[in-house]
Amino acid sequence: METPVLFQFTYSHFNEKARWALDFKRVPHVRHSLLPGEHIRKILAMTGQTSVPVLMIDGKPVFDSTRIIETLEHLHPHPTLYPADPEMRRRALELEDFFDERLGPYDRLWLFHLALPYPDYLSSAFACRADSSASEKFRAGFPALSAAMISRMNINAETAEFARGKTLAAMDRLEKELQPSGYLVGESFSVADLTAAALLSPLFNPPQFPYKSSEPVPAPVAGLLEPLKTRPAYRWVMDMYRRHRGQSAEVTAS
Repeated sequence: METPVLFQFTYSHFNEKARWALDFKRVPHVRHSLLPGEHIRKILAMTGQTSVPVLMIDGKPVFDSTRIIETLEHLHPHPTLYPADPEMRRRALELEDFFDERLGPYDRLWLFHLALPYPDYLSSAFACRADSSASEKFRAGFPALSAAMISRMNINAETAEFARGKTLAAMDRLEKELQPSGYLVGESFSVADLTAAALLSPLFNPPQFPYKSSEPVPAPVAGLLEPLKTRPAYRWVMDMYRRHRGQSAEVTAS
């Protein structure tokens, strides 16, 4: 079987969800880190849509982080991310869907509203795996990409405030769902925990997040984080990353 290939953005929480699953399951894989905007032609030709992550596995492209994890569970069931108990599995998948739909799009919009005025920070985060020539080209074109993102995602002060409220509501739900075990479902780490922690990673910037900007965190983004550090959700995400993020299973392409 050929080594799976993950087509990804470095600075993306849904991409982090997919690569965390690959790392957690210790599945050796190659990573192709793409630059936003420039990725469209390649991914469109590969899948008929334009979003990453995409996992090429057994010669077939699988896109969407949830479908990628489902595929990995089938092909590499151990260690499992789906609880064995049917009711717990149903609960874990329900929470995965909740955080995918009610958290991921909103904390991303909130963060981009604050960070897009700082192109050096974001371009460095997205291009941290690119060579110097590609990185410089990406930085030069970032204002156009930023304008496209603002238009496509409808990013403005009003939508950012709405997204902030949705993000905090999702954090409320996370804190409410935590079990005495410290996990969201049952007694062990599951897809529910991985999803919630990965999708909050851009806000909380855990040390184990694998890709970092070389530029300092902009003051508005740092200011966003400070009041959140007092919340149980913040401490929980840091704990999940510390205990379960583990080592990368990335390998070099042959």
